[in-house]
Amino acid sequence: MLTSVDTDLMRVLADPLRLQIVTLLARETLCSTHLIEETGVRQTNLSNHLKVLREAGVVETEPCGRFTYYRLKPDVIASLAGQFAELAETARATAEKNIKRSCP
Repeated sequence: MLTSVDTDLMRVLADPLRLQIVTLLARETLCSTHLIEETGVRQTNLSNHLKVLREAGVVETEPCGRFTYYRLKPDVIASLAGQFAELAETARATAEKNIKRSCP
């Protein structure tokens, strides 16, 4: 049974720019130069968001000469999606059984 959804990961992905970065990295591995071009943000802003994503375990890095490429870790996203799928299934079962708590 689901006890809680990973709220720390949800907070990380709740930021619109980080969600945009994750969406871009789902399609291809990119370096920070590509991500700056795609998002239109400044290097320092992008670096801060990438640091948060790295520390949360959402992305991993790959050095390539002078550049660092970023890759999405799909298992992390799949785990969160699985938690939401389990939550939805619990809600569906509750609705079908018409489970509700009585008011005092």
